[in-house]
Amino acid sequence: MRVTFTIVRRELGAYFSTPLAYVFLVAFLAAAGAATFYFGDFMERRQADLTPFFGFHPWLFLVLIPAVGMRLWAEERRNGTVELLMTLPVTPWQAVFGKFLAAWIFTGLALALTFPIWITVNYLGNPDNGVIIASYLASLLMAGALLAVASTISALTKSQVVAFVIAVGASFLLLLSGLDLVLNLFTGWAPDYVIDLVAGFSFLTHFNAIASGVLDARAIIFFLSLIVLFLFVNREIVEIKKAA
Repeated sequence: MRVTFTIVRRELGAYFSTPLAYVFLVAFLAAAGAATFYFGDFMERRQADLTPFFGFHPWLFLVLIPAVGMRLWAEERRNGTVELLMTLPVTPWQAVFGKFLAAWIFTGLALALTFPIWITVNYLGNPDNGVIIASYLASLLMAGALLAVASTISALTKSQVVAFVIAVGASFLLLLSGLDLVLNLFTGWAPDYVIDLVAGFSFLTHFNAIASGVLDARAIIFFLSLIVLFLFVNREIVEIKKAA
């Protein structure tokens, strides 16, 4: 674990050594605030909850999470430092998990910095803070799953732009897979179990299951399982690139 945490510190330092971290944090906080108070009609609703705030998280993450994950491996490959990293006493799994954990911690920091909105709703009324905590957990888990996807895609290319575009596309499909708009594409020719499988991958469905205030074990296991799955694929890609 010591090696992993060394990589975490290295990655976090790399984030804050460039404007990317500050741009991401400002963009996320500004977008979250605008979505809550303007597009979500927070004041007009006259309800002491953060439903508008969390309702926009999947769509904010659709762009911002790939922006965080695109550099994890693509930048290493472009600069040629991935070869140096692999010559150190670091296993591919430690490198993959350390990079992912750093990005997840950074995303968690962005979520934590939204605490003034939580304080505001408690000042204005008496919200169900249990639901708010569950919603934060849902956002963190969904962000972790999207980061795992973005990290895996980043390992496939040297271009951060390409990694970003593909990660946005993949995240979009995962978010919408449970909606009728997507399921109708399979209706009529695909068997029911295929349709159920596609619907089961809907990030929105599992996110809403937790954000409703119920710690749905199936939804939590879903996100954690996807994180493990994509990190495993990420490790395999790094192993193949290392042997090539």
